[in-house]
Amino acid sequence: MPLLALSHACVDVYQGAVAALVPFFVAERAYSYAAASGIVLAASLLSSVVQPLFGALTDKWALPWLLPVSTLVGGAGVALAGIGGSYGLMLLVVAVSGIGVAAYHPEAARVARQASRGSHTAMSWFSLGGNLGFATAPLLTAAIVATGGLRASPLLVVPALAGAALCVAALRSIRGREAAAPEKTVPSPVLAEDDWPSFLRLSGAVVCRSVVFTGLSTFIALYVRQRTGGGQVAGTVALFVLYLGGAIGTVAGGRLAARHGRLPVVRWSYALTVLAVAGVVLAPGLASGLAPGLARWSGLTPEPVLLLFVALASAGLYVPFSLHITLGQDYLPRRMGTASGVTLGLTVSIGGLVSPLIGTLADATSLRTALAPLIALPALGWLLLWTLREPSQP
Repeated sequence: MPLLALSHACVDVYQGAVAALVPFFVAERAYSYAAASGIVLAASLLSSVVQPLFGALTDKWALPWLLPVSTLVGGAGVALAGIGGSYGLMLLVVAVSGIGVAAYHPEAARVARQASRGSHTAMSWFSLGGNLGFATAPLLTAAIVATGGLRASPLLVVPALAGAALCVAALRSIRGREAAAPEKTVPSPVLAEDDWPSFLRLSGAVVCRSVVFTGLSTFIALYVRQRTGGGQVAGTVALFVLYLGGAIGTVAGGRLAARHGRLPVVRWSYALTVLAVAGVVLAPGLASGLAPGLARWSGLTPEPVLLLFVALASAGLYVPFSLHITLGQDYLPRRMGTASGVTLGLTVSIGGLVSPLIGTLADATSLRTALAPLIALPALGWLLLWTLREPSQP
């Protein structure tokens, strides 16, 4: 599981890197908010379509070779994104990267569930790898692009090379453990029937979560710079906090679920997200409106207040992340690959499809106004989850 978690980190670097590149495209090529959000759309559009297809394939056949190959494809697309000045070519290579990331997740989730033997904590460690990849992305991207410009983006291929090697090592390790285990005659498990109504409600909640997360990750760096008057570093720190809090929240989610159950933890996380996103949108204005003397006395300057709410939003968004995967697999025990493709892929990618709408609204009004509707989406997700029942585990 550790090797597979590390390979997950190397793949999800490229999901985080797409959002991390947005401020650099805006600064270096003067893209509008709508054009910048189109970059995230390119990474999400084909990914959202093909990921359930890859999930359906893994329901029929084991495709372990897909892990290293998809890792290399995901890295190559992002590495080529900064080359040349063509907006269309950049969108094409980012879309290819999205396909690579889409191909990785269903098979990786199937292998991870098999290796974890149904443990929520073990699956949270697998998900943690992806969160660490997200958290590393803005730092890695800033270190390379801030010094060498967008033309230095080919250096971003390095995590893909490492990730492909880790995938091969992880698969060999798993095969070695299975070969060394004594052979046992085990009756085939009797799987429960697929519960599509519950799975669809869960998927609706994950869509709400996806739109909020993608909206924040696409625009939080620009928003922090705009609302606090900070520079490029302030925006990078905010994006790093958003992703790093996710890494902590994912591990906490597995442990909390083992003690309190998956659905109660998921519901309370969505409730926390409502308050946290409201803080992200409203707190900078409140802090700026304080009398100067009170602001100096309390320390409530806009930047730390905003970062605090970004951290809380990150926790609320990520505590249920690995729990979404296992819940989806248990609602569809006969189609675990499809469940993984939807919960890890389609529902997550839909957030990228909505981001251009946020960008268009921001161009017409303001970025703060465009982010305000995100407050309501976790509440809708909470309502969808309220009547769900805990599925039986195979």
